[in-house]
Amino acid sequence: MRYKKFNCLLASAALLGAAAGCGSSKPAAGASASKTITIGVLADLTGPASADDTTVPQGVRAGVGLAAKEGYHIKYVVVDTATSPSATLAGAQQLVDQDHAFAVVVISALGFSAAPFLASRGIPVVGAAIDSTEWITDRNMFSVLGTEDYTKVYSVYGKLFKMLGVTDLASVGYSISPSSSETAQSTAISAQRAGIRVGYLNASFPFGSTNVGPLVLAMKSAGINAFYGSIEESTEFALINDLRQEGVSLKVGLLATGYGGDLGVGGPGATQAAQGLYFLTGFEPVEMHTAATERLQSNLKTYAGVTGDPTFAEYLGYLSVDALVQGLKAAGRNPTQASVINALQAIGNYNGAGLYGSHSVAFDTAGRGKVAGPDNCEWITQYKGSSFRLIPGADPICGTTLPGLKVAPTS
Repeated sequence: MRYKKFNCLLASAALLGAAAGCGSSKPAAGASASKTITIGVLADLTGPASADDTTVPQGVRAGVGLAAKEGYHIKYVVVDTATSPSATLAGAQQLVDQDHAFAVVVISALGFSAAPFLASRGIPVVGAAIDSTEWITDRNMFSVLGTEDYTKVYSVYGKLFKMLGVTDLASVGYSISPSSSETAQSTAISAQRAGIRVGYLNASFPFGSTNVGPLVLAMKSAGINAFYGSIEESTEFALINDLRQEGVSLKVGLLATGYGGDLGVGGPGATQAAQGLYFLTGFEPVEMHTAATERLQSNLKTYAGVTGDPTFAEYLGYLSVDALVQGLKAAGRNPTQASVINALQAIGNYNGAGLYGSHSVAFDTAGRGKVAGPDNCEWITQYKGSSFRLIPGADPICGTTLPGLKVAPTS
C-alpha cells in the first residue's frame, strides 16, 4: 500500500541510526475484566513528517467511539514524536512506564526508533507500516496497511496503467528513502511486465530539491504520457504543472498521496493541479458509500467533529483502534498483553472494519511482506472539478505478487 509511507520515510531514512537504547520500569497494567484499558498513541504531530499526521488523534477518537459501542472503554494518551528518533523512543517509554499503556498505536515515520523497547516490554503495537521493516519482523507489531515488501514487484500497478491506456511511463522516487526508491523501481518493472515502455526512471531524486526542471525536460524528451511518483505531494504537483506547461500531455498522473482530506497538503493551487489526476488508496474511498465508509464518516463526525473527507491519518487512527479491539475480543475475557499479541498473530484476514470490502490483510507472521494492500488490491479515484470520482474496474483493482523479480539494491 503505497502512499503516505513515502513521505514519512524521507524523514526516517535521514534520521536512521540516531536512536538507541531502551528503559525498564514497572510493567504496564493489564486489561481489566470490565474491558477498560489505556492505550498510547505515538504520532508525528510536529516536525518534517507531520504534514499528513496531524489528524491521527481524530481518527483514534473515532475508533475509540466505535469501540465503546462494542463494550470496550478505551482511554488514550497522545505523544508527539516531533519527528525525532530520541523523542519517539522517549515517548514510548513515557507511555509504557508512566502512563501504563496496555498497548500502543504507532503511526510515525520513526516508529522503528521505539520498536526495540516496545518489543522488549511485550507491548502490543498496532498502527501503520510507514517507516521500516520491524512490522514484518517483530511479532508484537501489527500494521493495518498490511506489510508490503518494497523489493518485490506487484502486478496491480502495471495492470492499472494498462487499463488506463498508458504506453510510456515516468517513475520517480527519492534516493534518501529506500522504500521510495525501491517503489519507483518496482512500479516501473510492473509496468514493463504489462507491456508498457518505461521512458524515464529516476529512483534517486534528492529529497527537498525544488529543481524539477531537468526531470521535466528529460520526461518530455523521453515521450512519456504517464507519471507515477512516490515523492512528496508538493513536488509531484510541481512536476505535473511543469510538464503541462512544457506541452506534455499526460494520459495518467498517478499519485501515492493526496486523496480526500489530504489534498490541501499540496499547498496553494493543489486542487487546480490535481485536476484529472488519479489517486491510490488502500481502503474503500468514501465516494463508494458503503456501509463501512458511512460508518467511518459517522463516527468521525460524532466523536471527532470531522465533517469533511477523511484524511489518510484518520483512516489509520480509526483502524488501529479497531484492530486492537479485534485482538482484545479474540484474547478472551481477561486479556493480557501476551494473549492479545497471540490473538492478533492468529488473525490472517483482518477486514479493516469493512473498509477493505471483501478483501483483508494478514496480521500473522506468515502473511507478512507478501502483498501490496489488502489481497494485492488498491482503490483508485480521479479528481475532477471539486470532487473525487470512482474509476470503473478499479475500486478495487487487484493483482498478484510477481515471482522471480527483485528491485536492484538502492545505492
